[in-house]
Amino acid sequence: MRAFIFDLDGTLLDTLLDIGNACNAMLAAHGYPVHPPEAYRQMVGNGFGKLVRRALPADALERLRTQRPDEQAVEALVHETRTIYAAHLNDATRPYAGMPDALRELAGRGMRLAVFSNKPDEYTRILIDAHFPGVFSVVRGARPDTPLKPDPAGAFAVAADLGTDPAQCFYVGDSDVDMLTARHACMTGVGVAWGFRGLEEVRAAGAARLVHHPAELPSLLEN
Repeated sequence: MRAFIFDLDGTLLDTLLDIGNACNAMLAAHGYPVHPPEAYRQMVGNGFGKLVRRALPADALERLRTQRPDEQAVEALVHETRTIYAAHLNDATRPYAGMPDALRELAGRGMRLAVFSNKPDEYTRILIDAHFPGVFSVVRGARPDTPLKPDPAGAFAVAADLGTDPAQCFYVGDSDVDMLTARHACMTGVGVAWGFRGLEEVRAAGAARLVHHPAELPSLLEN
């Protein structure tokens, strides 16, 4: 193997509280019930559009769609949530324990390192620059011209930017979306235990490898 490509939220960084707080701020501003932070573990992973739709009460979502069948009313709430998040995206966000050391060891072993996330590209780059400056040679978030994961288009683009065959890449993530992305892109999916979803989800989604702590990542090169 020649490269490790990482999901961001729930894999490299614990971003759950900042994401949940932004979504709750939008909900509260419009009189909708808010969710406990842990509830957002099952809402994130497919971009802000689906996050907001999952967070809204079902009857409110249906009412908004009825009032504005073109989804503009819902998209306005998505934009509002993104705007709130942009102002607070690094308030409580932290790397998972052991991740910086694991990345240094992988780089020391000659591995090419990259990030590929469904988080908007701008926010992905801001957080990587803040927490892992100079670590990753390729950083790619969600872009308007590329379908979201689990579509493999973005993963293929990252592999191309790394100059690496997808079959020579590990794709490391915490969700079924990540494992499906790995499979669709012909990469080796590595499911992590410390993220938002847990081992059962990544195992059920077909993870080829499982790791319980970032310190175990370099050992993937020995098996």
